[in-house]
Amino acid sequence: MPEETVTDVFEDHRPVLFGVAYRMLGRVADAEDVVQDAWLRWSGADRTQVREPRAFLVRITSRLALDRLRQVQARRESYVGPWLPEPLPTDLAGPVPDGAERTVFTESVTLAVLVVMESLSPLERAVFVLREAFGYPYAEIAGTLERSEAAVRQLAGRARRHVAERTPRYEVDPERQRALTARFLAAAAGDDLPGLLDLLAADARLVGDSGGKAKAPLRVIESADKVARFLAGVARSAPAGLEFTVREINGGVAALVHLAGVPDSVIQLGVRDGRIQTVYIVRNPDKLGALATR
Repeated sequence: MPEETVTDVFEDHRPVLFGVAYRMLGRVADAEDVVQDAWLRWSGADRTQVREPRAFLVRITSRLALDRLRQVQARRESYVGPWLPEPLPTDLAGPVPDGAERTVFTESVTLAVLVVMESLSPLERAVFVLREAFGYPYAEIAGTLERSEAAVRQLAGRARRHVAERTPRYEVDPERQRALTARFLAAAAGDDLPGLLDLLAADARLVGDSGGKAKAPLRVIESADKVARFLAGVARSAPAGLEFTVREINGGVAALVHLAGVPDSVIQLGVRDGRIQTVYIVRNPDKLGALATR
């Protein structure tokens, strides 16, 4: 196979490979590292025996991501404060597929789903991604993960039940999300406590991810009153020059906050029955660097 063809084949499948790796790992940098390692394996492989490049590449990527997931899970056990996935812009060209694949991709990379997937075992997560997001046959997944088909079916059923039971059912209408996000940002920035309380569900929660490297609550804040008072307090001490841009991130409407041209945080709302159920805030600078170039 000519070198140009080798590269073209890999690039054709890069969005799918990134999708597998990101959903398994929840971090853009880790996913990109895995895809790069997959390229090295692909470019150095004996491709005369490869009948289906996509299947071969997904198998390599899945195994590499599984190995990486086992390594990073140990680090996450000592993570400071709540953990959220690294925000992934899904409104621009790049690692996100087009067409039907893009729809499947964005539906399965929402913060709510990825947070729940974090509580799966590495094998359960791998099986869930390959089966539920990509629809691979159980036999093919078994070969990829070097497990029996019966074991893979069992893992898939357990993971599917776990995700279905624990994933919040949020509204996804983008126009309503956009309107509610704008009202939320105006109320929060304006220190409008009554306005915030009017938008929040009674049992609203705020989940802040800083990794101990930025100001954010180290525990989940629960109840509308506590969430509203926290946000109002943040508004009173916020530095001048904050800029808000509404983006599509992880398949949903989100606010990207810049300070002096540098990404400062990402805010995304989980909405149900017209009220804000969950406020997700990512402030860990290690998870925001990629947004400066996307």
